[in-house]
Amino acid sequence: MSATVLNGLITEIAQGGIKMVDLTETLRPEYPTIQLPEEFKQALPFSAEVISKYDGDGPAWYWQNITLSEHTGTHFDAPCHWVTGKDLPNGSTDTLIVENMIAPVVVIDCSKEVAADKGFILTVEHLQKWEAEHGTIPAGCWVFLRSDWRKVADPDNYTNMQEDGAHSPGPDVAACRWMIEERDVLGFGCETVGTDAGQAFSFDPPYPHHYFFMGSGKYGLQCMTNLDQLPATGAVIISAPLKILNGSGSPLRVLALVPDRAQEPAQ
Repeated sequence: MSATVLNGLITEIAQGGIKMVDLTETLRPEYPTIQLPEEFKQALPFSAEVISKYDGDGPAWYWQNITLSEHTGTHFDAPCHWVTGKDLPNGSTDTLIVENMIAPVVVIDCSKEVAADKGFILTVEHLQKWEAEHGTIPAGCWVFLRSDWRKVADPDNYTNMQEDGAHSPGPDVAACRWMIEERDVLGFGCETVGTDAGQAFSFDPPYPHHYFFMGSGKYGLQCMTNLDQLPATGAVIISAPLKILNGSGSPLRVLALVPDRAQEPAQ
């Protein structure tokens, strides 16, 4: 049965019954990283240096040295990224449970709300309204907040930094706790530079996604794109970070398997 399922999956992908959607931003020097207050050290942006390119330094090969933070570009947050998750088992990228790297996803479409208010805060009420339309959020799934951020953010101020800090969407304290305690989700993902709202430093506790999700052994994905190509339910996410010794996170390629509902038989 298992071989039949796997062969069927490959056939469906090849024939277009299941479509692959790349949710990953291209790693490039200009893609922004989170900027912390000046008293803290900063994550490095992506940079690349050519070692050789079919020349005297290597006549038949092209390769580069790259420099970046674990938390640059589209990246994964492991539990040990936050102090609340520092002592948990399977909490770093080299010890993660590999079965969790493939999981279903539900997509909470907040694009209209974010277009009207870039600092939109996701609440329990919003999640419950989504459930009333689409059904209960299943345990063990990813929850993605769709903001269409690439379309609404200023390219020259991608984090929407204002005098009082960044203004970008994210969940409030109650929503974080509800997703964990009431729905037992696997992780939370977004298209913005951070999984927490830009103003989450002022919440109690600050940065509730990091505080509660990491502390519960759950995960984060950020800096994704193309969430507008996913259905509210039914997609499956492949998200395997690099196996970095004691890694707190990792850039990765996030892929979605999306069923072509047009090819499904009528009920």
